[in-house]
Parts: sequence; structure tokens; C-alpha cells
Amino acid sequence: MTSQKSPQTMKPATAAKKLGVLLDLTPAEFQDGVISRDQLNALQADPPEWLRELRRTGPHPRPVVAAKLGVSISGLARAGVMDPLTTDEIEALKDEFPEWLRRERNTHAEVQREAAELKAEKAQRSQA
Repeated sequence: MTSQKSPQTMKPATAAKKLGVLLDLTPAEFQDGVISRDQLNALQADPPEWLRELRRTGPHPRPVVAAKLGVSISGLARAGVMDPLTTDEIEALKDEFPEWLRRERNTHAEVQREAAELKAEKAQRSQA
């Protein structure tokens, strides 16, 4: 006899992180319960207006800010950017292009390049 599996669920904070939004800006019904994997998939596949608006205008969590600026989360911290930023604030930073952003983009690109080289070397060694 097989038992019925219960659906995989997560806390609203985890779901918000996976959706790339700040939990405290989501609707109360999202914050008040648990989110099933199916619900999360549905939100990703066909986002409701509140989720589309949050993704479009923000404020965005630091991982999203870092990705939009092309830097690491550590780079944001080194620059003193600790708070969520709106899309307009991110675009203003891109337009202004301060020295810290230029430096952190270069650092981030170099780290990514080195990681790709190490991955390629590792793959090459495993084939040998």
C-alpha cells in the first residue's frame, strides 16, 4: 500500500526569495501561509499583477540589485549599498556610473572569468 505524498511547501520568505521580491511588499495572503511548489510554479509561469509590478519597479532585494548592476552582493556591500533599490534608482546608478560601480563590475567580470576557466580545466581533467 502506498501512502499519499503531501505537496512540497515552503515559507513565504523562501518563496519571495525565489521570486526575486521583498516579502514585506507582497500581499497579505502571500505572507500569511505556506506556498506549495505548484503555487510557486504557477506564480512564475503566470505572475499576477502585483508580482509583475514588483519585478518591474521594485524595490528589489540585494541579489536582484546586484544582478541588474552587474556586480556581486559583496560588491554592493563594499560600496555601502545595503538597502533595497527601485528600478529607477538602479537606472540612475547605471547612468551616473560612479567609480565604485566601474571597479566592482570589473572585479565581478574577472571573478566570473576565472571561475569559468577553472570549470573548463576541471571538465578537461575529468575527461582525461
